[in-house]
Amino acid sequence: MVEVAEEAGITFCFAVKFHPSLRHVASARRELGVATPFNLLGPLTNPAKVTCQATGVADARMAPIIAGVLAERGSSALVVRGDDGLDELTVTTTSQVWEVRDGAVRQETFDPRDVGVERAPVEALRGADASYNADVARRLLAGERGPVRDAVLLNSAAALVALEREPGDKPLTDRIGAGVARAAESIDSGAARDVLERWVRATHA
Repeated sequence: MVEVAEEAGITFCFAVKFHPSLRHVASARRELGVATPFNLLGPLTNPAKVTCQATGVADARMAPIIAGVLAERGSSALVVRGDDGLDELTVTTTSQVWEVRDGAVRQETFDPRDVGVERAPVEALRGADASYNADVARRLLAGERGPVRDAVLLNSAAALVALEREPGDKPLTDRIGAGVARAAESIDSGAARDVLERWVRATHA
């Protein structure tokens, strides 16, 4: 895993392998087939001890609670929930955003149209099997436009906002818009595709 991260600049940590406490409940979660408290605990018990993160929460009741826990830890984070129920910044309608910074939480409603993203039906985002999803990802990184790209740009922007060290007084919408532009440049320049190709090579070496 370390070698892959060093070579590709990205890696994947499977919770069952890297989080001892989750290993014992993995089989029970699979058998239940429904959301459990462990879906919420995952982002809060990351063994990497991250201090910045963008986290999606499907349960509207739990999102502010998770934001509060992150604030108590001194984390910098964006906790997001689409008003359509998706656990991400959605392109179908508005989203709720809880920005966590300097021990405080501020909630705002975010409309993707405010950063130039047109709304789209949720059907435009649906995936399928692994082969289909891989093809969608490759076409996205090759520059294909559409709702999937828009969703990726928005949620990449959320992560970039969480990483900001000195956001100043700029409105959240402006900062997300700047993040969208940075993410778009990463795709359009081929940089994001290059990372994927390095990742594939590193994991198949």
